[in-house]
Amino acid sequence: MLNDPAAVLSRLIRCPSVTPAEGGALSELEAMLSSLGFDCHRPVFTEAGTPDVENLAARLGTDGPHLAFAGHTDVVPPGDEAGWRHPPFAAAVEDGELYGRGAVDMKGGIACFIAALARHVGHHGVPAGQVSLLITGDEEGPAVNGTDKLLQWAAERGERFDACVVGEPTNPQAMGDMIKIGRRGSISGHITVEGVQGHVAYPHLADNPLRSLTQMLDALMREPLDAGNERFQATNLEVTAVDTGNPSVNVIPARASAAFNIRFNDIWTPASLQAEIRSRLEAAAAATALRQGRDAPARFTLEWRERPAEVFLTRDDALIESLSGAVEAVTGRRPELSTSGGTSDARFIKDYCPVVEFGLVGKTMHMTNERVPLADLETLTRIYEVFIDRWFAAHG
Repeated sequence: MLNDPAAVLSRLIRCPSVTPAEGGALSELEAMLSSLGFDCHRPVFTEAGTPDVENLAARLGTDGPHLAFAGHTDVVPPGDEAGWRHPPFAAAVEDGELYGRGAVDMKGGIACFIAALARHVGHHGVPAGQVSLLITGDEEGPAVNGTDKLLQWAAERGERFDACVVGEPTNPQAMGDMIKIGRRGSISGHITVEGVQGHVAYPHLADNPLRSLTQMLDALMREPLDAGNERFQATNLEVTAVDTGNPSVNVIPARASAAFNIRFNDIWTPASLQAEIRSRLEAAAAATALRQGRDAPARFTLEWRERPAEVFLTRDDALIESLSGAVEAVTGRRPELSTSGGTSDARFIKDYCPVVEFGLVGKTMHMTNERVPLADLETLTRIYEVFIDRWFAAHG
C-alpha cells in the first residue's frame, strides 16, 4: 500500500489536521515510516502566546550522506463545507482526481515522497546513506513551534543534513514547470499616526491623523524600492490594512494606523530595508502636517511585526541538477529554476543545509474543492524516486 501515493494521501486527508490540531496525521505517518524501518520521534514544542504543536522527525540509516525531506501535515480550514463537491476530509475520487483539504498543500507531496521511498526500498533496498523526514503541524499557522524548533532540536541531537527537498506545490500549471531554488524575504510593519480627536465641524480644534498617514503610505508605495535583478523579482510593498477604530462619520479620529508587508530580494538585507522604510516615513511625516497652517510634523510610531524572513538563494549544483535531471527524465521537460512566490519553511532550513522546493501543481491549494489528479501523484512519485537514486549516486 505504501507504494501507492493515492492510498497514502487518502489516509492523510482523512485526518482533520487543521492548524494547529494534529488530527491523527502524524500518527498515520509514524506508522507508515516505522514499517519502512524509520526511527521516529514526536517532539512537542511550546511558546507563550502560541498553541503547542506536535512534530515528527523520522530517520532511516545511521551514517553516510544525509538527505532530508521537509513538509507539513497541517492544513488551512476548509471554509464553508457546503461549497465542496465532496466532504473536505473524505478523500473522495472523481474523474481521476482526489478531493480533500491538503491534497495539494501539502499532504500530497508527503504521500509521494513516502511512496517513492517505499518503491526504492522495494527495488534497491535502503539508500546508501541516511534519509530523514522533518514534518511539522505549524506551517499554516504562526510557524513558531514547527520547523524552526524541529531543526534546532535535531541539531542538538547531533543531526547534520547535506541537502533538503521541501514538498510544497511549486508547479504553476503542469508537473515539471518549476523548482524553487530560493525565496524572497518578507517583512511586516505597522504604522500609527497620533492626532487629536474632534468634531468634523470644528476642525481647528482637532488634528486629523489621516492627512499624514495617507501621505506616508504614498511615500512608501509611489517610488519602487528596486527593479529586481537576474535572480529575483522586484521588491514589492503592499499596504494591507488601514484603520482608525472610528465608527462615526462626524468624528475626526484620534489616531490612524496601517499595516504593510514587503517581499524583498537580495538587493536588501532586513536591516537596510527597514532603514529605507523609516527614512521614507520620516521624510513624509516632516513634509505634511496634521492640520493646514500648523508646522509641527506628524507624530508616528513604526513597529516591525514578527521576525523577518530573510531572502535566500541555493547554489548546490549537485542538489539542483539531481532534481532537475529527475524531472526531465520523467516528464521530458526541463524545469524553470525560480525564486518567485511567497515564503515557506525553506527559510528556516537554509540555515542548516542547501534546500530546494518541488511538489505538485498548486492551482487549487487553499481553495474550495482542493484536489489533485491521480496522474500527478504518480508523476511526482516517479520524480522523487529517480531523484533519490541520482542524489545518492552523486554522493557515493
